[in-house]
Amino acid sequence: MRHRTATQWGVYDVEVNNGKVSAVDSIDLDPTPSALGNGLLDGVQHPLRIARPAIRKGWLHNPGNRNTAARGSDSFVEVPWDEALEIAAAELTRVIAERGNSGIFAGSYGWASAGRFHHAQSQLHRFLNRIGGCVRAMNSYSTAAAQVILPHVISYWHEMELHQTTLRDIAQHSELVVSFGGMPLRNAQVAYGGITEHQTGPMLSKAARRGVEFVSISPIATDMADDLNATWLPARPGTDVALMLGLAHVLVAENLLNRAFLASHTVGYERFEDYLLGNSDGQVKDPQWAAEICGLGADTIIALARKMASKRTFVNAAWALQRAHHGEQPYWMLVTLAAMLGQVGLQGGGVGFGYAAEGFVGSDTRRFNWATMSKGRNPTGLAIPVARITDMLENPGGPFDYNGKRNTYPDIDLIYWAGGNPFHHHQDLNRLRKAWQKPSTVIVNEPWWTPIARHADIVFPATTPLEREDICASSHDPYAHVMQQAIAPEGDARSDYTIFSGLAKTMGVLDEFSEGKTPREWLRNMWERSSETAKRDGFELPSFDSFWQEGTHKLPDIPPTDDWLAGFRTDPSAHPLGTPSGKIELYSSTIAGFGYADCPGHASWIEPFERLGGAGDSPAHLHLVSNQPKHRLHSQFDHSKHAQKEKVAGRERLRIHPETARARGITEGCTVRVFNDRGACLAGVAFSNQLHPDVVELPTGAWFDTWIDADGQPLELAGNPNVLTKDVGTSKLAQGPSAHTCLVEIALYTGDAPLPKVYEPPSFTAAL
Repeated sequence: MRHRTATQWGVYDVEVNNGKVSAVDSIDLDPTPSALGNGLLDGVQHPLRIARPAIRKGWLHNPGNRNTAARGSDSFVEVPWDEALEIAAAELTRVIAERGNSGIFAGSYGWASAGRFHHAQSQLHRFLNRIGGCVRAMNSYSTAAAQVILPHVISYWHEMELHQTTLRDIAQHSELVVSFGGMPLRNAQVAYGGITEHQTGPMLSKAARRGVEFVSISPIATDMADDLNATWLPARPGTDVALMLGLAHVLVAENLLNRAFLASHTVGYERFEDYLLGNSDGQVKDPQWAAEICGLGADTIIALARKMASKRTFVNAAWALQRAHHGEQPYWMLVTLAAMLGQVGLQGGGVGFGYAAEGFVGSDTRRFNWATMSKGRNPTGLAIPVARITDMLENPGGPFDYNGKRNTYPDIDLIYWAGGNPFHHHQDLNRLRKAWQKPSTVIVNEPWWTPIARHADIVFPATTPLEREDICASSHDPYAHVMQQAIAPEGDARSDYTIFSGLAKTMGVLDEFSEGKTPREWLRNMWERSSETAKRDGFELPSFDSFWQEGTHKLPDIPPTDDWLAGFRTDPSAHPLGTPSGKIELYSSTIAGFGYADCPGHASWIEPFERLGGAGDSPAHLHLVSNQPKHRLHSQFDHSKHAQKEKVAGRERLRIHPETARARGITEGCTVRVFNDRGACLAGVAFSNQLHPDVVELPTGAWFDTWIDADGQPLELAGNPNVLTKDVGTSKLAQGPSAHTCLVEIALYTGDAPLPKVYEPPSFTAAL
């Protein structure tokens, strides 16, 4: 029997025979479906599924000394559901009584189910808000610096993310696309909330066929698709701001900038130009200066600047650029460069961010605000930047700066995590693992024995989308899909909604949490509320029953529109931006007023804590790029055959230039130790000529698995690069992650380390 399901990487029809998933097929609507769907074949019904509620042995049997240091290595005891719910409710009650709700941290980080109702973060926050609230995380690992800097400079992030220049406009009107960080299609496989039609690749191909010229500025050639015939400029990682400054200097020196646009549509350009020309700090940021930093020739920089000024040019920056030390600066500088070119608001010209970062960026379909199950109000009102979790755990009561405010870290004694894997997303995982020992209790809802489940005290087995009903309906996708239950829940797994309903009943807030509705009744309620919104937007949705029977509904198309900033370009007074001045702020008096040395009042080159050719460098160092993998979404389904076949010798694949490898005595297929002063991991080697010689690529997402070597040092076995990345904020402004600022050394591994054990179930102990 076939069942329709939806994921964050596409919509699929799942064939089930005798209760087992036997085939996963893409739907006809999708022009370029993602192969990630193959992870469903064996990844859902897998020996790593959590069968029953489980409690860590050291926590359960020693209430006076819960041995939190054993998280991640301890065995587990399986217990009945009623007992597990009572124990978890008692812990929540204890922490609230002793520390208040600010002692609870609600850990959840998107990308769980594509379903509108069974959304782990919404379910978790709704439950905790009903018992007095919690501390939550704000912003994202993907775009934290962008989310904070861009509203000061040009626009709110949500507006840019959903409404910036379309790929159709680029294909029809651009002459030159210059992309800092490329446009890697492996990232465009996914889109939060789900995606029906993967159009990024076809639209970029259409642009290339029309004659659009592409330039990819990235240390990795494959960050731009082959059929785009892009010019590859392999600048050193983390030096994009210096390169942009060199380009900007050419525009000034050769009078190629649009001073009229700068005068009418921006504020503060004069302050920036003083910096560019060295009047304010004594350093001229000319192409020769930029070349020494970024590693490209000065002549290359000059030629590119002239070309950008002579064509209808669109400039893009990958999300990766702002996931680095001082990550706010490349985004601010790219806006500055685009403003100097003066093409902002023209069709096919201007500036954008994250094209190919997700499958919806640059799409031109209707945006629609589908109804959700409300999280309600968080009575504590407390939140920390998501990338500062370790700081929070290490420094209760300590101060931190964020976007002009000084806040205080709460004192966390209980973590409740549902959806996501901090032992993938976070930096310096050895440091996180130590900080993770501080709270008394960690509760996790999780389908598999992932690293976050293994580092928990109370584990509730959660269902997957194939084991429940839902609706896939995302604000950026024009389709809604019924997600049918395809298989029975594995073991005793329950949905997050059922788990939290059980806790809510135990704690006396069931009516407030569930409102007496079943999941199907919630889906009907959400559809009917969405229908009211649709009427206000000028169209109608079918009845819930009709939709449920049909299975798929497409929203009405919208007519093509001008560039999202066309009105601003025509009349900035009538169509102001959301910035304090209503114009593009090349100098921000607001940010300058914060007094942050690591984020001054205009875009600037600020030395990162380490980089090739700069701080922290040595001849042995290579720059580590820990990008998104092509064979999974983050760490999801890393246990599946589809992901495992990409491993080399049982570990994550590290790509390295052949000449760089041979100079270190490294052969293809061997195991290497990748290390720095923050940690070490093992990886399997693959050669590639499509890398900057001083760069290695190790994708994120391998399941964290630490082993103590003969010297007593932790060695990560699966190839997780975040044991190597430094956990420091991008700046005081955004406090985003700095994962892409990372130097490492690599050596042939000749030891006798075991293969990762994380792809096998943990050990269990019988209850006393």
